[in-house]
Amino acid sequence: MTRAIELLRKNFGVGQLYKHDIKKNGEVLFTIHWHPLTIAEREMITKRGGDSTEDGNEFALNLMIYKALDENEKRLFQDGDKAALKREVEASVLQEIQLAMLTSGTETEVEDAKAALKS
Repeated sequence: MTRAIELLRKNFGVGQLYKHDIKKNGEVLFTIHWHPLTIAEREMITKRGGDSTEDGNEFALNLMIYKALDENEKRLFQDGDKAALKREVEASVLQEIQLAMLTSGTETEVEDAKAALKS
């Protein structure tokens, strides 16, 4: 009989790779990839938030910076990019990426999650 841990690793392990296309005017500018978020990573990202650990926006931005990968699984953002992302990129684009990452692996699609946030 297969152990529960083995079934979980096989079916929901961190080896999975999700992706989300960043589009403008219907054209794909680039694709962001990421592995599923683990509890250990969530704890680490929360600790990185420092005094703003209760701020969901801060967590989502740190999640995106830490987890976003290119097609070769290299990090797309560095910790030093945070200020520029906050100041120089439309919030809606960042939220789209963050929603895709936060809802990956669930039955909820990004568009459904966006609609739920608006209601």
